[in-house]
Amino acid sequence: MSRRKVPTRGLLAALGAAPALLIAFATFMTLPPRPAAAQTSASSKGAWTPPRTPDGQPDLRGMWVNFDSTPFEAPVAVPAAPGAPAPAGGAGVGPPSHWGEHDSPMKPARRSMVVDPPDGRVPVLKWAEDKRAYDLEHVADHWVHQTPWDRCVTRGIPAGMFPAGYNNAYQFIQTPGYVVIVYEMIHIARFIPLDGRPHLGANSRTWAGDPRGHWGGTTLVVDTTNYNDKGSIATSAATGRIRGIPQSEALHVVERFTPVDANTIQYRVTVDDHNVYTTPWTVEMPLTRDSKYQMFEYACQEGNYATPNILAGGRAEEKRSP
Repeated sequence: MSRRKVPTRGLLAALGAAPALLIAFATFMTLPPRPAAAQTSASSKGAWTPPRTPDGQPDLRGMWVNFDSTPFEAPVAVPAAPGAPAPAGGAGVGPPSHWGEHDSPMKPARRSMVVDPPDGRVPVLKWAEDKRAYDLEHVADHWVHQTPWDRCVTRGIPAGMFPAGYNNAYQFIQTPGYVVIVYEMIHIARFIPLDGRPHLGANSRTWAGDPRGHWGGTTLVVDTTNYNDKGSIATSAATGRIRGIPQSEALHVVERFTPVDANTIQYRVTVDDHNVYTTPWTVEMPLTRDSKYQMFEYACQEGNYATPNILAGGRAEEKRSP
């Protein structure tokens, strides 16, 4: 399947960086990537040691994918606890099958992406499940019931890292003092400062939160706070019953990106939101290097045709109802 290359000029515009950062960005982007065979080294104990960028950071640069057939949660052998079930999608509704075609590498499937709690299930409070179910049953009634992905606002963080059926690519860019992750889906560029600056004040809140990064050995640790209460913790249908679960302003997310070999980053994220869950929970999955991958432009924006068409369909259904 062919892929369109995103022009560097368009990417720079999307990043919206300051001039000094753009100069550093251009310098780093022009450095030729080393082949995987040249990127591996072994310590005296046999552990893999990643190469370094010119400014000394562990080198995560490149294109990474997470096409993954692993279920988000572990299956249950008995019915779930009482509560509103997640509504099933409409028959024949969804993208065409060829959107899911790809030739990217995939790791073996695991029991679930949720690794903690040990049962592989997200410990959601009943009110949040009920709200999720009500919203998904009323997406044609009002835009407030739609997820921010439905509205082309954002997939959210960490939702943007949870695999969907297509467009599961992430470009890592490193400059002195920053790591930038460019997400293929909804084309966001996430700037993660590494200079130890504090989080923004409590009155500054955004859809994707306020990230702060540091290196713990060769692991990039990203601490994100300052979320608003408008988003969803997961927005892809692949996340099952967790799709559409709301987030609150208490949401606190800690991500860890650990390179384990030349072609694999182990991604681990812990979600803590005492207003929505009984305990924190953790997802773990691999990101796989795919140097041949070229991102599509994901031309999705708030106010596109999807939302008015969904609402128009709802009004048409009302007219047909007795």
